Amino acid sequence: MTGGRFDFDDGGTYCGGWEDGKAHGQGVCTGPKGQGEYSGSWSNGFEVVGVYTWPSGNLYQGYWAQGKRHGLGVESKGRWVYRGEWTHGFKGRYGVRQSLNTPARYEGTWSNGLQDGYGVETYGDGGKRGTPGGQILIE
Repeated sequence: MTGGRFDFDDGGTYCGGWEDGKAHGQGVCTGPKGQGEYSGSWSNGFEVVGVYTWPSGNLYQGYWAQGKRHGLGVESKGRWVYRGEWTHGFKGRYGVRQSLNTPARYEGTWSNGLQDGYGVETYGDGGKRGTPGGQILIE
């Protein structure tokens, strides 16, 4: 395995391990014109586990498969944080999405990146309701 800095035609760069013409091992890849950065481990040109940061400051820390978020991960996006499972790039199966500055949160199941209604939702004012198939929590 070799390593070094590689500059791509589109303006992106990669610094790290390299094998058979693909990113392999530990490395950092920056998109063209600073359009995001991934830092972590690579296998045969694909991200495995690491942190992706968008220019907006949003970030994802977790696992990847075939270039998409897949497995367990945490996404910080604006005033929201999602912790849970990912499936082929979408929030998947089960996770918790919560506001950083209000009690608002949803804990339950997801489908294609959207809440599919089996869980508990807490509103910004602290009120809770069980969604279909979920339970109402009284505290």
